Amino acid sequence: MLGGEPGLRALVDRFYDRMDADPAYAGIRALHPPDLAGSRDKLFWFLSGWTGGPDHFVQRFGHPRLRARHLPFSIGVAERDQWLACMRQALDAAAVAPDLRQRLMGAFSQTADWMRNRAEA
Repeated sequence: MLGGEPGLRALVDRFYDRMDADPAYAGIRALHPPDLAGSRDKLFWFLSGWTGGPDHFVQRFGHPRLRARHLPFSIGVAERDQWLACMRQALDAAAVAPDLRQRLMGAFSQTADWMRNRAEA
């Protein structure tokens, strides 16, 4: 429904291109290395398996353990919201069908909230 691996790769690239260029996402951009190539690959590999395609991430790294892998990064409400807004814009730019977009954003929202590891003041 996303256009297979090429469509998924394009979505991930839109996400990281936007995150890298838009000052509104400076908070989450700062959590990433200067070169985003590895981050792009890891998100693509993870989403491939998560959306029912080849399980590239698991083949390379084992179980995703998303929360454990994100614990070294300070993630609060602001970072969660930036990630979700950036992904929402990437989905819009990819012209993802509204019903699929809604389902994906629902799942992304739950996961992004689970990634929070910082108590808000």
